[in-house]
Amino acid sequence: MNLRTFIERPVFSAVISITIVILGIIGLFTLPVEQYPDIAPPTIMVSTTYYGASAETLQKSVIAPLEEAINGVEDMTYMTSTASNAGSVSITVYFKQGTDPDMAAVNVQNRVSKATGQLPAEVTQVGVTTSKRQTSILQMFSLYSPDDSYDENFLANYISINLKPQILRISGVGDMMIMGGDYSMRIWMKPDVMAQYKLIPSDVTAVLAEQNIESATGSFGENSDETYQYTMKYTGRLITPEEFGDIVIRSTEDGEVLKLKDIADIELGKDSYAYKGTMDGHPGISCMVFQTAGSNATEVNRQIDRLLEEARKDLPKGVELTQMMSSNDFLFASIHEVVKTLIEAIILVILVVYVFLQDIRSTLIPLVGIVVSLIGTFAFMSVAGFSINLITLFALVLVIGTVVDDAIVVVEAVQARFDVGYKSSYMASIDAMKGISNAVITSSLVFMAVFIPVSFMSGTSGTFYTQFGLTMAVAVGISTINALTLSPALCALILRPYTNEAGTPKQHFAARFRRAFNTAFESLSERYKKGVLFFIRRKWLTGAFVAGTVVILALLMNSTKTGLVPDEDQGLVFVAVSTAPGNSLYATDGIMNRVEERIQQIPQVKQVLKVTGWSMGGAGNSSGIFFVRLTPWDERPEEEDHVQAVIGQIYARTGDIKDATVFAMAPGMIPGYDMGNALDIQMQDKAGGDLTEFFSITRQFIDSLNQRPELAMAFSSFEINYPQWQVDVDAAKCLRAGIMPDEVLSTLGGYYGGSYVSNFNRFSRVYRVMVQADPNYRLDEASLNRHFVRLSNGEMAPLSQFVTLTKVYGAESLNRFNMYNSIALNAMPAEGYSSGEAIRAVQETAARVLPANYDFDFGGLAREESNQSNTTIVIFAICLLMVYLLLSALYESFFVPFAVLLSVPAGLMGSFLFAKLLGLENNIYLQTGLIMLIGLLAKTAILLTEYATERRRAGMSLTSAALIAAKDRLRPILMTALTMIFGMVPLMLASGVGANGNSSLGTGVVGGMLVGTLALLFIVPAMFIVFQAIQEKVRPIQFDATVADWQIKEEVEKADEERKQYLENKKK
Repeated sequence: MNLRTFIERPVFSAVISITIVILGIIGLFTLPVEQYPDIAPPTIMVSTTYYGASAETLQKSVIAPLEEAINGVEDMTYMTSTASNAGSVSITVYFKQGTDPDMAAVNVQNRVSKATGQLPAEVTQVGVTTSKRQTSILQMFSLYSPDDSYDENFLANYISINLKPQILRISGVGDMMIMGGDYSMRIWMKPDVMAQYKLIPSDVTAVLAEQNIESATGSFGENSDETYQYTMKYTGRLITPEEFGDIVIRSTEDGEVLKLKDIADIELGKDSYAYKGTMDGHPGISCMVFQTAGSNATEVNRQIDRLLEEARKDLPKGVELTQMMSSNDFLFASIHEVVKTLIEAIILVILVVYVFLQDIRSTLIPLVGIVVSLIGTFAFMSVAGFSINLITLFALVLVIGTVVDDAIVVVEAVQARFDVGYKSSYMASIDAMKGISNAVITSSLVFMAVFIPVSFMSGTSGTFYTQFGLTMAVAVGISTINALTLSPALCALILRPYTNEAGTPKQHFAARFRRAFNTAFESLSERYKKGVLFFIRRKWLTGAFVAGTVVILALLMNSTKTGLVPDEDQGLVFVAVSTAPGNSLYATDGIMNRVEERIQQIPQVKQVLKVTGWSMGGAGNSSGIFFVRLTPWDERPEEEDHVQAVIGQIYARTGDIKDATVFAMAPGMIPGYDMGNALDIQMQDKAGGDLTEFFSITRQFIDSLNQRPELAMAFSSFEINYPQWQVDVDAAKCLRAGIMPDEVLSTLGGYYGGSYVSNFNRFSRVYRVMVQADPNYRLDEASLNRHFVRLSNGEMAPLSQFVTLTKVYGAESLNRFNMYNSIALNAMPAEGYSSGEAIRAVQETAARVLPANYDFDFGGLAREESNQSNTTIVIFAICLLMVYLLLSALYESFFVPFAVLLSVPAGLMGSFLFAKLLGLENNIYLQTGLIMLIGLLAKTAILLTEYATERRRAGMSLTSAALIAAKDRLRPILMTALTMIFGMVPLMLASGVGANGNSSLGTGVVGGMLVGTLALLFIVPAMFIVFQAIQEKVRPIQFDATVADWQIKEEVEKADEERKQYLENKKK
């Protein structure tokens, strides 16, 4: 179809664009909204509990068989495990990105099933749970009692009964963690009383197994001629503490009955006493909701918000529900900022276009182009399965300056026809499109080609580049369609010459402004022409400049700090607290209260949620964590209100609390990786040696890391000086007394460790019955004298007779990484250093300090970043290669494309230079801007080379062709550059939510366009002459005497006259 058709049929052209817009609007309303594309790898968590077991026991009897079975499951990348002295076990298996999380969960479950036979009976009774969930928190809320009328037990179970089932039914919720215990029937045994009756814990367990049961009792009258049939039903499991108290332990012939309440205290307690929580100083229970891989975080959060809003209406008096954190808070605030920037960019771009075109009608055409391209892109995003996220929105902000470019070229070409005397806008549009349609299509194809190879990259950065690149490529593709259809049709319909019917210039304001602007611009063009001639005559200078930019670019790339994504202020701080090893929950809570008082005094703090007994590393009596919610962003505009400043205040205010080690950090930036933004480092002992030696080497490594300027703090909560008692059973004594060592250990575990022995039903739920000695009977090592074991003759003997205790020191929890013993470290990059520099510092220190058989590995986001260190250079190389190949095909030359390509390094250098000057890092945002720059600078340079090539083919000399192309293309090139630069200024100067990412992107593009365009304007004409001359030596040019365009003919004739005149003047 001829392009003339679209000018002759404007309604047809309009229908094409309107259809694109309608499809875009439909797509927009179907697109999900999220912070980032789904980039976190799927994770599967395997967890269980072995009541009363130590971390070492768990590692040998539970973790080792499970890990051996799970290792090597399809598509896994690595796994970590934790065993704590609280009896809890968790194994987290990480999979390759793009793995189906459901399939991964099934595969892991199948492997776990194989290992079940090797697990202790106590573990199989509790069950091993496999859940698919990400490691980052999706949402956190707290239920608390401001008037202290309800305790933690009630609050935890209110959530468990009324909220948890509904939340878990929401599609996309992987798991929900309640920082409190479920109801449990606690049977607190009295060992001294039991000894009088010659009873041990296993007797109580046996009685419960016999009497607390459900039973099928059948019916009367079944299969008979009776009139009625009656079903018999047994009362079944017991429900209340009183009913449990009436369980018969022993009944004698003389009528004496010994009941459970005679030998134990029974209460409705909780199954775990490992946590203690408060909310702003009042009893409170916190809940963390985790998502599944591949689910839409925003939609899941919305559903949770709706559910919690409904739940608030039914809360008992004296109970309140507050949301501490939702990933939507930061998301919507940052998206609001980007949309605001988008609108500002459109306004600035339109102003720049108006200044250059000096006409409202001319400005309207690029505006239509922007609207059609941006809205039309949403249709593609919907079909491709993309989402509205920060990456795709940034792509749309960046693309404004690019999509306006095609429409500008069309309008400018039509106006150029008016300037040489055209009266008919219809004829001006047709002739203009003949001259520029090739350049528009070529430049757009080159721009789109830059993004195609990038979309094939894998991993986290690959997902970023794919969504960014394809969004931009499609927007530019739509703008090209618009520029070839609707834009020329609108030019023919609404543009008018700047002269009256009589041929005299119009006198209104726009006309006067136009004349003044054109006079000034003509003067600038003449000066520019002299500058270009200066470089053409000194081609060595051009070559030296290109070589210089390449060298400077290489230096800047190596010296600019690197990162994956910049840290942003998300309005939340995690504060992990470690106290002295061996501290009880009560002692730790006292220290936590002192820390909380200090945190509450910080003016930027809105709410503080405290959990004692749990921290980043898992459960433990001597640790705790605060979730500190800051005041809204608009109330914290100053630098001292930023999250990093608040973290500084937390350290300053808690520094004098000597019995607490405080570690504060902001949440991780990319959902699904790490809880915090610190580097996750896993030390590994590959020889399986002594833990004390391993810990000593780890301490040396931490000390070395803390000496590095790139790291603010390296830290590990792991300690091996927790006071413990080594239990030894004298087998000889046991056998002499007629009992086995395992009977002694069973009795010891029953009293001190507790056992899950039965179930009971209440509140339509099933809860556990737990048997354990009363806490007052197990305060210290001397209490062994008050706990008795039954001998073979029925007599009782104290446990201390067979058990020897030795005081030792060990760890509270033990970790493994890929089946090696590991110690987890966290390292925070220092102020002014990026995560990339911190990663390099860790790698260099490890190479220098760690002995043989000891190694380290990164986990989480740091692992992704360390694996993609060289991608920037690879990406640039692929992009440039694609541009080169496409240009070679278009120009039918392997030499001329270099005239375009050699202008690109200057733009990249400008980006890195601006980033360096403003202290920004080379991260995903900067790199996406750089890829776009390669395309845009190449696209701009093509406008020049294409113009010069046409005139050269028509018989013009090389120098004349380059000069005329430079002068005539100056206006559209400057318009392209300035629209892009002004469009990016709001991003560059961004403040508030998401400012770091915005400024990384904006600064890179502004710097690159500024330096790149200046270099391009002077280098490309000279380079064109050099490479076109080489091409003509290899393959002589065939001049085309039958040029259809009269303007080119006229320019050729004029150039020949100027050249003759110049040569004659030279002879004189």
